[in-house]
Amino acid sequence: MGGLTIGAIGGLIGLGGAEFRLPLLIGLFRFRALEAVILNKAMSLIVVATALPFRTATVPFSDIGAQWPIIVNLLAGSLIGAWVGAGWATRISSRSLYRVLAILMALIAVALFFGHGSAATSAALTGPWLIAAGVVAGFAIGVVAALMGVAGGELLIPTLVLLFGADIKLAGSLSLAVSLPTMIVGFMRYSRDDAFSVISRHKAFVVVMALGSIVGAFIGG
Repeated sequence: MGGLTIGAIGGLIGLGGAEFRLPLLIGLFRFRALEAVILNKAMSLIVVATALPFRTATVPFSDIGAQWPIIVNLLAGSLIGAWVGAGWATRISSRSLYRVLAILMALIAVALFFGHGSAATSAALTGPWLIAAGVVAGFAIGVVAALMGVAGGELLIPTLVLLFGADIKLAGSLSLAVSLPTMIVGFMRYSRDDAFSVISRHKAFVVVMALGSIVGAFIGG
């Protein structure tokens, strides 16, 4: 039921719901901070991997592939950021991680409040400046996504619209195309930590909540 509700809220506003899932994992189910982040990452991977094909009815793969320079530009930063962010999360203390997550959740709330409804008709920069800005933005988004176990769409979509001038519907699919490899890199880094065993210990929980999130996202969308 928790996954269904979270998925419905996320689908309603155009996200995967991981931002809402994380407080639930920590507050209701009492997982430790790092365990909650890893579980959130596992469920987010499942939801994002299924959401991209779902969106082909609105945005076909050919339209996504045509924008490969933007995808590569952001991935150049986000893949490194995901590895760095996940490594940082495994090294800091639980107390510090709780504080970092609280700050990031507050910043995500601000981004959602002021970012939705954003629109742009052209890229904010051109040439090397646009490429450099894309790498920096991708790195920051990769760090945040890895630290929280989220896909990063709440930051990727405004970046794609405002920085690259992408159409809002196309930005949603491009966000998923960037998020998936970014999340896989973060997931691989987390797999090297002892806390990663939380997935095998709660495998049924992961599957049930992820399935609920997928169904909820479809309903919310």
